[in-house]
Amino acid sequence: MDSLQLIHTFREVAARGSFSRAATRLRISKPTVSKHVAELEKRFDVRLLNRSTRAVSLTDAGQVLLERSAPLIEMAALTRAELQGHASRPRGRLRVTAPYGLERTAFPDILGEYMRSHPDVHISLRVTNGAVDLVEDACDIALRLGRLRNDNLIVRRLARVDWVLCATPQYWARRGMPAHPEDMRTHEVLSFISRAGRALLPFEVDGQACEVPVTSRMECNEPSALVGIALSGLGAVAVPAVLARPHLERGALVPVLRDFMPRDIWFHAAYAQRRHNSAALRSLLGFLERRIAAPALAC
Repeated sequence: MDSLQLIHTFREVAARGSFSRAATRLRISKPTVSKHVAELEKRFDVRLLNRSTRAVSLTDAGQVLLERSAPLIEMAALTRAELQGHASRPRGRLRVTAPYGLERTAFPDILGEYMRSHPDVHISLRVTNGAVDLVEDACDIALRLGRLRNDNLIVRRLARVDWVLCATPQYWARRGMPAHPEDMRTHEVLSFISRAGRALLPFEVDGQACEVPVTSRMECNEPSALVGIALSGLGAVAVPAVLARPHLERGALVPVLRDFMPRDIWFHAAYAQRRHNSAALRSLLGFLERRIAAPALAC
């Protein structure tokens, strides 16, 4: 049995938490699903799933395989499609979601360039910073900024995004400039609306990513609006550097803690793993990977 097929069966069981539901999805029998997983465990000489009468859960080894196998499965699917001539001309509708703030980067020009070169593709763009369920919301691809982790999605890194923490000279004169990320606990911060219910600033200390809880003076889901409020002197803001660049260059905003800014903030493309992703989706992903570079989103 092909190892990729065994891994595909394992991933379906992990995604659905059930041998029966995986069997239904794959259109094979439950005993065959069990046989595939058992064979995979035999080949790796490790238990991948915890089984009980009520549920199936991943072991630590199973979690590692789930994470590491996603790019492998996707690459195999893309290669097979290309070799079999399934990569037909891109056409049809693509439903894309993107975060606020991209309109101030090179992204609109890049998207326009793609559409001009692919006249048979229609894009429906939804702008939101909220969580998106690609299946429930009928979305083909989600473009997102940040530290992204989702085992149920294929995630491609498109470009690293420079981050900046800044405020007006008057604010720093009034409150004092921080020397360490922990100093921000006593400052007033303009923050993004958080599902976690608290404001956190991303940093990197001694090579390790970390987040510092801070006092949120104001919350907003639109980064450009936060920059505008920061210009009034109300507080400090942490945003992609490209959004604050004009104000940094003229001295209206002053950056701090540059040596502690996170280097693991990325612009991602996330999409669901499907048996056959459309030629339009594959073409857009490839185009974005070729055209989106650090200068487009960095400072």
